[in-house]
Amino acid sequence: MPNASSWSASSPLLLLWEDSSGTRIFLSLLYAVLAISGTLSNVMVIYLVFSFKKLQTTSNAFIVNGCAADLSVCALWMPQEAVLGLLPPNSSSLRSAEYRLLRGGLLGLGLTVSLASHLLVAFNRYVLITKLPSVYQALYQRRHTGCMIGLSWALALLPVPLLPGLWTLGSAQSDGSSRYTALLLALAVLGQTALLLHCYLGIVRRVRGSAKRVSVLNFHLLHQLPFPAAPPPPRRAQRRLSSVSVLLLCCVFLLGTQPLVWVSLLGFFLRPAPPALQAASWLLLCSLSALNPLLYTWRSEEFRRAARSVLPRGEGPAAA
Repeated sequence: MPNASSWSASSPLLLLWEDSSGTRIFLSLLYAVLAISGTLSNVMVIYLVFSFKKLQTTSNAFIVNGCAADLSVCALWMPQEAVLGLLPPNSSSLRSAEYRLLRGGLLGLGLTVSLASHLLVAFNRYVLITKLPSVYQALYQRRHTGCMIGLSWALALLPVPLLPGLWTLGSAQSDGSSRYTALLLALAVLGQTALLLHCYLGIVRRVRGSAKRVSVLNFHLLHQLPFPAAPPPPRRAQRRLSSVSVLLLCCVFLLGTQPLVWVSLLGFFLRPAPPALQAASWLLLCSLSALNPLLYTWRSEEFRRAARSVLPRGEGPAAA
C-alpha cells in the first residue's frame, strides 16, 4: 500500500483507491447498498410529507429539506463511487480533475445542506418545547421557514465559485491549502454539533423537569419529536423514554460526524491519519445520508401510519 500522501494525492473522493481489488469491490458494494437504501428512504419520506396533510408541518419541512440534500449524496454521488470503485486505478475517469470536482460538488452540497437541516430541526424542536407558543408561531411563519431553507442552500452554494477546491477531498493532506480546508471543515462541523447538542440537551432538561408542559402543547409538531407514541406511559416512564430517544439521536449523529472531525484535526496539527481511518471516517459521515430519514421518523406514529397506508397490505389512504 502506498504512503498516505501519495495515496491521497492519487485517490478519488472518499479515498476509494486501493491496491487490493477485494477492498475496492467491498467498498463499491457498500456504496451501492447505501445508495439504494438511502434513495428509497429519502424518497419515501418526501413522498409521505407531500401526500399527507397531517405531515405537512414546519419540522417536517426541514426534514424534507434534509432528505432532498441527502438525495444528492445517495442518488447522485454514491452510485458513481460504486461504479468507479470497480474501474482500474489508472482509469482516465479517476484522474479527470473536472469530473472529480463535479463529484466533490455533489458531495459537498449534499452534506452541507444535510448538516444545516439537522440544526434547523433541532432548533425548531427546541423553540417548540422551551419557548412560549406565541414565540414559536411568530418565528416559524411560512415565509420565515422558507427563508431558513433557502439560506441553507445559499450557504452551501456560496463556496462553489469562491473556493472551487473546497470539496476536492481526494487531494486532502497533500498541500497547505488542503490542510486548512480540512481544518475549516472540522471547525464548522464542531460548531454545528455544539449548537445541535445545546438544543437537544435543552429539550431533555425541559422534558425531565416538566412532562406536563410537553403534554399540554397542542401542536402537530409534537408528533415529530422522538417521543413514544400513544397511549402515553406514566409520567416518569415518559420522561425516561423521551430522554433516551433524544440522546440516542444525538449519539447516532455524533458517531457519524465526530470521527471525521478528529481525523481532520489530527492531520492538521500532527500528521495525516492512516488511509483506512480516513476512509472509515468519511464513510460514517456519508452513511448519515441514508440513515437520516429513519433517524427522524422511526418514533412518529403519524409517519408509521402514513407508510402503512402506501405499502402493500396497508390501511389505505382514506383510513389513514
